[in-house]
Formats: sequence, C-alpha cells, structure tokens
Amino acid sequence: MAKANTGFFDPEFMKFPDFTQFYADFNKSFAEYGKLFGNGKLPGFDVDAVLASQRKNIEALTAANQVALEGVQTIAKRQAEFARKAAEELSLVTKELTTAGTPEDKIARHVALAKDAFETAVANLRELSTIAQKANTEAIDLISKRVVENIEEVKSALAPKTAAKK
Repeated sequence: MAKANTGFFDPEFMKFPDFTQFYADFNKSFAEYGKLFGNGKLPGFDVDAVLASQRKNIEALTAANQVALEGVQTIAKRQAEFARKAAEELSLVTKELTTAGTPEDKIARHVALAKDAFETAVANLRELSTIAQKANTEAIDLISKRVVENIEEVKSALAPKTAAKK
C-alpha cells in the first residue's frame, strides 16, 4: 500500500532520529582530539606563557584604571574648590550689589560681574578638560603599550621553533 502524504502533516516527521552515526562520528573525533593530549599537554602550547601574558594584561588594565581613577579624583577635588570659591565670591558680590548706588552703576557692575563669572567658568572648564585629557592619554598609553607587547609575544610564540634554536 502506498504511503499517503497530505502535505499538511507528515508522520515521518514525528519519528525519533537515529543518533547512532552521530555518536560514532563524535567518538572518532574525540579519540583523534584526545591523541593531542597523549602526554597531558597540548603540543606547541605553553600554558605558563599564556598565564604570564594574561597577568601582564590585567596589570596593564589595573594601572590604566588607577590612572583614570586618579584623574576623576583630581577633577572632583578641583570642582569642589571651584564651588567653594564661587560661594565665597557670591557672598561678596551680593553684599556689593546691595550697597547704595545709582541704577547705572549697579547695571555696569552686574555686566562686569557676569563677564568675570563667564571667564572664570571657561577657565575652570579648560582646566578640568585638561586634567581629564591628561588622565585619558596616560591610560590609553598604558593600554597601547601592552597591546604592542602582546602582539610581540604572540609573534614570538608563533615563530618557528627551529629559528629560535639556531
């Protein structure tokens, strides 16, 4: 009797697949892979060198993070100093502006104070951006140096062993 296929439901689809061949191929591949570790080590792979390289990577990242943290701390201290100084100046300016004088004198003084405040803010912003730029540059230099060292380590690890013996 011929198999009827309605196109909507295929009963063959519901059968459990035979994994016998899959398991045989897997066991064969695993046996080949296991031969690489006959003496417990992967040939041509120096675990100690990899660990030393990773240790150096972590040290470089730690140093870069330390530099960045010091930059953030310096910025925070300077901002606190700017805020303290601004509060002191505001107190003096308030007293100065409440003293008697003509309206023209007060307006001229307001304009001068606004100009001074703007110039101070710009100078403070420049100083903070310089501090941030310096910290970022130092951190990037540390990481860049480590990347170059890492590339050299990989190149020397991949160099033919016969060239190293000569």
